[in-house]
Amino acid sequence: MAASNGGTNQHGLHLVNQLNESRSPYVRGHKENPVAWQMWGPESLGLAKKHNRLLFVSIGYAACHWCHVMERESFSSPEVAQLLNDYFIPIKIDREERPDVDAIYMNYVQATTGSGGWPLNVFVTPDLEPVFGGTYWPGPNNSMTAVGTVVAETVGFLDILQKMKDVWTTQEARCRESAREITRQLRDFAEEGVHSHSHQMGEKGEGEGLEIELLEDAYQHYARKYDKVNGGFSIAPKFPTPVNLGFLLRLGQWPQAVRDVVGEEESAKAAAMAVNTLRKMARGGIRDQIGYGFARYSVTRDWSLPHFEKMLYDQGQLLDAYLDAFLMTRDPEMIGAVYDIASYLTSPPIAAPNGGFFCAEDADSYPSKSDNEKREGAYYVWSLKQFNGVLGERDGDVCARFYGVTADGNVDSMNDPHDEFISQNVLKIASTPSALAKKLGMSESTITETLKEGRTKLRQHRESLRPRPALDDKIIVSWNGLVISALSRTYAALRATDTSKASECLNAAISAVAFIKKELWDPDTKTLYRVFREGRGATTGLCDDYAFLIHGLIDLYEATFDDAYLEFADTLQKRQYELFTSSDSPGFYTTPSPHPPDLLMRLKSGMDAAEPSSNNISARNLYRLSSMLDDASYFKLAGVTVQAFEAEVEQFPHTFPGMLGSVVMGRLGLKGVILAGNNEEILEQLRQQVAPNRTIIALGGGKGQWLKQRNALLKEMNTEKDNVLVCEGGACREGAKFL
Repeated sequence: MAASNGGTNQHGLHLVNQLNESRSPYVRGHKENPVAWQMWGPESLGLAKKHNRLLFVSIGYAACHWCHVMERESFSSPEVAQLLNDYFIPIKIDREERPDVDAIYMNYVQATTGSGGWPLNVFVTPDLEPVFGGTYWPGPNNSMTAVGTVVAETVGFLDILQKMKDVWTTQEARCRESAREITRQLRDFAEEGVHSHSHQMGEKGEGEGLEIELLEDAYQHYARKYDKVNGGFSIAPKFPTPVNLGFLLRLGQWPQAVRDVVGEEESAKAAAMAVNTLRKMARGGIRDQIGYGFARYSVTRDWSLPHFEKMLYDQGQLLDAYLDAFLMTRDPEMIGAVYDIASYLTSPPIAAPNGGFFCAEDADSYPSKSDNEKREGAYYVWSLKQFNGVLGERDGDVCARFYGVTADGNVDSMNDPHDEFISQNVLKIASTPSALAKKLGMSESTITETLKEGRTKLRQHRESLRPRPALDDKIIVSWNGLVISALSRTYAALRATDTSKASECLNAAISAVAFIKKELWDPDTKTLYRVFREGRGATTGLCDDYAFLIHGLIDLYEATFDDAYLEFADTLQKRQYELFTSSDSPGFYTTPSPHPPDLLMRLKSGMDAAEPSSNNISARNLYRLSSMLDDASYFKLAGVTVQAFEAEVEQFPHTFPGMLGSVVMGRLGLKGVILAGNNEEILEQLRQQVAPNRTIIALGGGKGQWLKQRNALLKEMNTEKDNVLVCEGGACREGAKFL
């Protein structure tokens, strides 16, 4: 928008920073920048066309550490601002509000540089075609001290801006031609799988594609990549990637036909790799050892040094993974992590006061209330002196030994480019009560009590004296769906042994659904909206919002057997099909039809990453709903959804771990358990199992009236008489012996 307080007028356009209009905490965090940031929308895109300028699109999120670094180094710089304001249209985007825009340009940066991440910075033509992009670039206010690092060798942002200005001024035609060509290649790549699928469907017929053997191929990949010392499947940085852990945990929980293909020993090894990874994470610095929750990833191979931001989608998925691991092993460390994550999700600041869950906590914060400069991890790190000051010398020594705290600090200087961690310690589990008891000549019970009291004192000290990291208080439907699912499953598993904790989990899940239904669902237009912050956001729901919420509703139904949740899931599933599919291309698009004019292309999400793909979850939802509702059309649509990615899954099965579960469901079907009357004992047995291809519905006692109308199989059933039906392979058998 033309106004004051922005770029100079000598270039025919005078911009003003527009970010005060945004509700996003991340975007609003740049409203005081001298850069005349614009919002992504018709007006700013129109300015690029009218004045023939490159768009500089910068995408990040509130909890992103390097996003904050670049804001301080570059976007607060008058030199950077002058170049951006005079020669470009600078646009700031919150990736959590517009993951559709982010995905397009992330694909470009990954394709052209071999890596990606945030902040994501892309120079784009007025036709939205990418010219050049990357992630973090050092700015004129760069304060890096680490020598020889990748950061130190990176070309500076000012140089990049000058180069892009010159290239667009002197070689515009060449820029446009190159951008058109790379856009064509990106489009072809995005459609490659579905084109392959469309060709093969005519030759093979439905259901003749992907084989169960692909699960063995995926397992072998993870077995080769497995870090036997530290857990995980990479060197560094290390991400939890819960969807991969879920695949490995559940590999031996599928029907015998899968274990016959993969191997009993291999299935057991898969679970052992996942459990060991979860254990190493639970003991590492990636876990908030005195508070709750997990950081997004570890900088180090041994999980000891995280980037400290906490993301909601990680908590939901990790709760799921730790719960599976506990149900399969009964390991106390696994249930300890379940309780910690559940506590994090059901308490402030993540639990929103009116229902739902906020999306993230920042990595950076002020070390104390008197400081005016934020540091990464300041809320979480400790010096030995601070330990002893809070706990006293004796208890401080015990806790320091347990958590790996030393006088010199436990962060390698190579991992500390800003010198923020000198003499500081990231807490990790470095010993055991029994080992400490032997070493210190104390009883194990005394050590255990000292550690328990010490953890409480440290947490209380931290909460009372240290400013908490900034909260990104957006409520995002898709991530809430993941948490609703995990909390519902946790309730079901804990209900018989810890009624209080189970109720906390269930009440939080129910409140989240009620909030979404009230604030983000329009029943008249059957429209789901993606984000709530200071009111409903303008962005309508994307495919993952529908898919992940349906996923959560199905699990909430299995926790409560209130078929209002299943009815809502059915409504959303039908609407998702209407909005995100097309007759000439299988699978679900990320964005709804009609094609939004501000997007270069429509994509389909199939590969799993930090979050599961929307098509993975959609296929699973469809299979589960087909079983619960006895709806063959849903089963058919699930198969078509899986086959949309057939070429890619066959080539790289390990990148589709979630989809491989749907391959099994399509091949072997699901086991549908119908409980009528009073079957509490049987239900509790089922809830203590991990059975990925099983659904449960329960009727009687006033429950299931809608379900009886929706599922033709149930219409004439006497739901008040105690009974168990097990339905699979097109037939139902009566009796618990068939479970």
